[in-house]
Amino acid sequence: MSEPLLEIKNLYASVGDKEIIKNLNLTINKGEVHAIMGPNGAGKSSLSYVLSGKDGYNVTSGSITFKGKDLLSQNTEERARNGLFLSMQYPTEIPGVVVSNFLKQSLNSVLKSRNEEELDTIAFMKLLKQKAATLNISPEMLKRFVNVGFSGGEKKRFETLQMALLKPDFCILDEIDSGLDIDALKTVSEGINSLRNEQNAFLVITHYQRLLEHIVPDVIHIFADGHIIKTGDKTLASELEKCGYADFIKEDTECQPLL
Repeated sequence: MSEPLLEIKNLYASVGDKEIIKNLNLTINKGEVHAIMGPNGAGKSSLSYVLSGKDGYNVTSGSITFKGKDLLSQNTEERARNGLFLSMQYPTEIPGVVVSNFLKQSLNSVLKSRNEEELDTIAFMKLLKQKAATLNISPEMLKRFVNVGFSGGEKKRFETLQMALLKPDFCILDEIDSGLDIDALKTVSEGINSLRNEQNAFLVITHYQRLLEHIVPDVIHIFADGHIIKTGDKTLASELEKCGYADFIKEDTECQPLL
């Protein structure tokens, strides 16, 4: 059996004096989609920041292995070049940086790290327009500054476009459904599903079942107080939708459907 793509063992992490991840264990293999659901403040987004190497999120104990290597020894840029991608809940605006230039530099940086040939402007623009069209991204949007004045749907489509170009091995989707209407959710979900294959994996962080009706996970984890309290298949989302989080967090309590 091949080694896991991502393996987290006995992980503890904190922000300042506040412990946010507590004895977390999680294994994700190639070809799998895992979903994490949980109430506000459970530590879901904090986990995504720990994995991506965001400043201020400090691992105090435990280990994370990615593609057989120690992830915690790598800085944020190294993690990205090695195939880890975070689709942020609130993507950052970068005034003065044009979308197409940003994407060209990002892609060529990844290609260079893989010892692959970088793309010239003509080849890159041809690829970019092809990928953008599948996500209903207009040529005009590619000329704008990164995320500046973007609607919620435009920001999430742009995140998906980055994934389509960079082809990361492990994608963390932190509430990618946030701020999306029905049509935008369908477009983004279809874009993400087109990227799924037997060599990559996804970790989907969400509050709601509706996203998981479009991006169907292999495994669902209920997250509370910094760790996983229950794991199941895709039907767990339906159960959670009926009962709410409270009954899962309380021990020895049967699921009571919400009225």
